[in-house]
Amino acid sequence: MADFIHETERLVLRDWHEEDWPVFWRHCNTPAVMQHLGGLADQAEMDAARERLEGYRRDHGFTFWVVERKPDGGHLSGELLGFCGLKRCNEENGPTGDVEAGWRLREEAWGKGYAKEAATATLKLGFEQFGAPHIIALTVQENTPSWGLMKRLGMERREDLDFESNTFGPESVIVYSITRDQWRQANA
Repeated sequence: MADFIHETERLVLRDWHEEDWPVFWRHCNTPAVMQHLGGLADQAEMDAARERLEGYRRDHGFTFWVVERKPDGGHLSGELLGFCGLKRCNEENGPTGDVEAGWRLREEAWGKGYAKEAATATLKLGFEQFGAPHIIALTVQENTPSWGLMKRLGMERREDLDFESNTFGPESVIVYSITRDQWRQANA
């Protein structure tokens, strides 16, 4: 399988390299980033997350890819910002098997439009390259920035798909979704 790489105006979405993991965890395993993601990860949880992300790529051809800022002198130039990409939903009680978009960026990257840029590219890839009929995204009600981005991406709340899970802490998981046709209309 050839290495995956996709570029946007300011970002590169790509497969993981060995040297990415310590950088990712240093910047993304912080109290602020992990606030709505179940809290800080210990080494066993970090190892399991790596195994899952590498397994998604192997088993489905896509994963939550590294998001890297292009080395162009802009904010965080050349830096690993976090991840954004696709996986098959594997949450117990959730819409298992649906293509799910997800993102996690380091604090210094918040509020700069990087998440929207990466997520927009991810939806396009999901529909155009990977043939998803619809794409979901998961968060918790308290994570306003996350579901706010979902709405800005044209996704709609799907209360009928909400579910109970301990993955993100004690809160119920809320689901947003967008179909290929909705995405095409919004991006025509």
